[in-house]
Amino acid sequence: MEIEIYADVVCPWCYIGKHRLEQALASYDGEVTVRYRPFQLDPSPVPEPVPVVEALGAKFGGPANARQMVARVTEAAAGAGLRLDYDRAIAANTFDAHRLVAYATERGWAGEMVEALYQAHFVGGIDIGSREALAELAAQVGLDGADARRYLDSDEGTKTVAAELAKARDLGISSVPTFVLAGKYGISGAQEPQTLLAALAEVERLESGRD
Repeated sequence: MEIEIYADVVCPWCYIGKHRLEQALASYDGEVTVRYRPFQLDPSPVPEPVPVVEALGAKFGGPANARQMVARVTEAAAGAGLRLDYDRAIAANTFDAHRLVAYATERGWAGEMVEALYQAHFVGGIDIGSREALAELAAQVGLDGADARRYLDSDEGTKTVAAELAKARDLGISSVPTFVLAGKYGISGAQEPQTLLAALAEVERLESGRD
């Protein structure tokens, strides 16, 4: 079964959702292929790196509101076994990060690259809007950092990512994470592992034609 994950690598619920899916798949005995699809929570340019909390405060009514937002999601992440460090997180436009995922996917390193991007953003305080930082992350997971930088400095992958972002819009995806199972069954949100396991079993039943 193919599982497509529409997500953004600066989305905390996407990070939680990825982790919960991995927990579900550890208990699932079927064959699964996971494919990462791009989505941008905010496609606006980020001219200068700014702390995420500062950017959220400007968008959602001030720093106190921003702190409340990040406290809630940090607690949810901790419950899923993940650490989010919003004192270090840097706001970034993620288009190039999605291009890097496409680059890694072509070379069989998609999962490692996506995890490295989440870790870099939410724990490492790394600006994943920086091509230099992205190339360094590529090297850290085992890819050719110099080749990754060359790729990012070219227009390679640009049309592919733009087309997939457009496809997400055409599918009506407006929030992430969204999981698409077997190309046609959608699940929205960072669902618990048990919920995802039940969905996998139901899709398997439907696709096999069993009653």
